[in-house]
Amino acid sequence: MKMRTDFTSIDHYISEADEKVRETLQQIREVIREAAPNTTECISYGMPAFRLKKVVVYFAAFKNHISLFPEPSGVEAFEEELHPYKHSKGTIQFQLNEPIPYDLIKKIVEFRMKEAMSQNDHR
Repeated sequence: MKMRTDFTSIDHYISEADEKVRETLQQIREVIREAAPNTTECISYGMPAFRLKKVVVYFAAFKNHISLFPEPSGVEAFEEELHPYKHSKGTIQFQLNEPIPYDLIKKIVEFRMKEAMSQNDHR
């Protein structure tokens, strides 16, 4: 998927994705919704995002993978479980030709939600 910034909603983003990844994007969206029920969906930096004052997590489709952007803390906390996946400081790549680890995504988002809730409590 080409990087664009004119998406108006996550529905719009998913509808413009390659047909073969739409279902996977929708499933990731549902996993995030379930793990982060108090968040608001938005588009930020041209990507689907879930916000609770600040963005908790982003996700995006690329040619051969889907990336999850859970902030550096979300990657560090799951370093051991992320070993099979290409990842860097704030990004995790899930290859489209391999099973998507929805349970791991859920755990990462739940972790990020706990962080976001505790940050919100202290402001």
